[in-house]
Parts: sequence; structure tokens; C-alpha cells
Amino acid sequence: MRRGKKYIEKAKSLDKSRMYGPKEAIEWIIANHHVKFEEAVDISMNLGVDPRKADQIVRGALVLPNGTGKSPKILVFAQGEKVKEAQDAGADYVGGEDLVEKISGGWLDFEVCIATPDMMKNVGKVAKILGPRKLMPNPKSGTVTFELTKTINEAQAGRLEYRTDKNGVIHGTIGRVSFDVKQLLENYASFVDAINKARPSSAKGRYVKSIYLSSTMGPGIKIDPLMEASMEEVA
Repeated sequence: MRRGKKYIEKAKSLDKSRMYGPKEAIEWIIANHHVKFEEAVDISMNLGVDPRKADQIVRGALVLPNGTGKSPKILVFAQGEKVKEAQDAGADYVGGEDLVEKISGGWLDFEVCIATPDMMKNVGKVAKILGPRKLMPNPKSGTVTFELTKTINEAQAGRLEYRTDKNGVIHGTIGRVSFDVKQLLENYASFVDAINKARPSSAKGRYVKSIYLSSTMGPGIKIDPLMEASMEEVA
């Protein structure tokens, strides 16, 4: 992959021979983002699990204390009185078979998909479309539920779903470069804590193998996984 001149210049200021503390890395990202649009601050965690084994897939969801800095478009599959509840809670799209038909036709203008349990039969018709895009509602991530108001509010507040990919890596977004250091540190600590608590009992050996932070268009910064995000440093 060819890198731009600014990317190369910024990357040269990083010491690739060592690991950085979370605060130091976040400060570097905020000071060195170089594109005009507001970049996300992304995290990648390489875990010592075998995602080919069902009992070692790490997945779940958390609400970041300071949100992600983005208001996602929310689609809800519901029927009856739950339609109005979803609409009142602020869902962008609410429906049933009509939405199934739109998705079947290639429409995917949403980032979060929620369904009530009684609608999963309908949703199953587009599982092959939603699944690969990580949009398929799932009870384990809390997106198959009758508690629509709560779930929609959490999504709007910065609810983040995570799941190991085929290489055992979890990717997520902990905010934007416009956030201050304290906000990003709090989100970082919350994300890492959630992944640590989700460790499968069957996972052996070292669990968190590596952590990287980066802005959307910036270089990855290797983080010391044993170094906690200290809030006292930015209080």
C-alpha cells in the first residue's frame, strides 16, 4: 500500500522499537492527525484465542463513557406496539417485511440493526446479507430484545459491539481526534476492561497479545498491554 508524504513524515517520529503508554499514544494521535476530515481513533486488540472454536469467540457490547462521537443510523425490526416505541426512541427506520425487501434489494443505509425476538424469522431471510457486514441482530450482543428504548438509547450514546475476527483480533472505535485526552483515555480503559472481562474460560496462555491505537488515516501505535490508562495523569 502506497502511503502519502504526510503519513510517512508523521510515522518517522514514532519509535517502532518500543511500546507506548495509552496516554502518550493518545496525545500523539491528537497532535499529529493530518487530514481535513475528523478522524476516528481506532483500537485493535490481538487476543490469544482460537476463533475457530465456538467457545473461544469473544463477542459482546459496551457503552463507552464518552460515546464514539458519531450518531449511527438505527434500523429496528418490530411489529405492533413496539413500532411506536422504536419510533419514539429515535430509531431512523422501523418496519418488518418492507425492510426485508429493501435490504434484499441492496439497501444498507444504517449502522445498527435491532430486532424484537418475534421478528427474527423475518430477519433470517436477509441473514446472509447482514451477517458478513456485522449487522445481524444477535441476543449475545443485546440487539435481539424487547427493550427497544433502552437499546436504542445506548446505541445513540455510543454503544459499541465487538467480536473477534478470523485472526483473533478485535477492532473498535474509541472516539474522535476532536475528543480530549481524558475522554479518549476513559473510553480506552472501558474498552480494554470489557475485553479482559470477556476472556473465555477455555483460553489458555497469554490473553492480550498486543494492542494498537491509530487515527483513521494514521500509523498504528503499539501499546503496552500491561500499562493501565491512568486518569490521575490528566485530572
